[in-house]
Parts: sequence; structure tokens; C-alpha cells
Amino acid sequence: SRKAVPLATRRNRLKRLLRESFRTHNLPAVDVIFLARGGVDRLENPVIIARLNTIWDKLTDFCAD
Repeated sequence: SRKAVPLATRRNRLKRLLRESFRTHNLPAVDVIFLARGGVDRLENPVIIARLNTIWDKLTDFCAD
């Protein structure tokens, strides 16, 4: 949201990273909602991608059970 990430260019960068990460992973058929926390827009791309990979792994493990 605009409150967590005030600049549109930074929000769009986060959306692009999230979409690309989602597209490249083989995930179960679930709906996912992400809410950005303040400060996430100041992280470097590799850090964000690594955190997303961790989230995808946890989601895959959760849905496998």
C-alpha cells in the first residue's frame, strides 16, 4: 500500500520482483496475498528474492502435508 511504500516506482519494483518469483517457481494451486511492511522498499533485490524463495519453500511444504 501507499502507506508502507510511499513511492510508486518502489511499489512497482516490488510487484515486478514478486510476480517474477511467483512465475518461476512450481507452486501448488493456492491464492496468496502479500502485504508489504515498511522498509521493504529499501532492501536490495537479492535480499527480497531470497526471502521470497524462503516463503515459497514454506508454502510448498505446508501444502504438501
